Amino acid sequence: MLVNLSDVLTSRGKVIQTTVPLELNSFRTRMGDFPIMSKEPVGFVFTNIGEDKARVEGGVKLTFLTRCDRCLTEVPTTLELIFDRIVTSPEVTSEEDEDSRECMEGYQLDVEAFVYNEILVNWPVKILCQEDCKGVCPVCGQDRNIGDCGCDTFVPDPRMAVIKDIFNANKEV
Repeated sequence: MLVNLSDVLTSRGKVIQTTVPLELNSFRTRMGDFPIMSKEPVGFVFTNIGEDKARVEGGVKLTFLTRCDRCLTEVPTTLELIFDRIVTSPEVTSEEDEDSRECMEGYQLDVEAFVYNEILVNWPVKILCQEDCKGVCPVCGQDRNIGDCGCDTFVPDPRMAVIKDIFNANKEV
């Protein structure tokens, strides 16, 4: 959806407050495709802060269906995005305003691209089903949160392999 910002960008001191429905149904990146389970309309406040510049403030709350990074169970992940960005009109040609131009189509703000960029910047580094998630067994792949599988998961220190070889070579039978 596009929001016309020509009034805000051209009128000094102009402030517009609006809510816009979000049409985005999933968040797709190289990490995967994360469907949006619930979403609220995006709240915006557009404020003229100078010639051909506007401040975009607002927020949105989204819930995604993700997977735990340790045990791979499905986890609903809620992101509350609060944003405060500066956008410029197409006539402004400075390198610092390059980020704002990818969400602008002329004098219109592309809400989907704007929110997508905000999700990308605010995406959590690690998603866990619970703080003390035990993950999966490296041997059999069983979820350790459900129960212990009994597999031997001892991994010897590779730095000690040379010493182990010396002992094995001098072992008398």
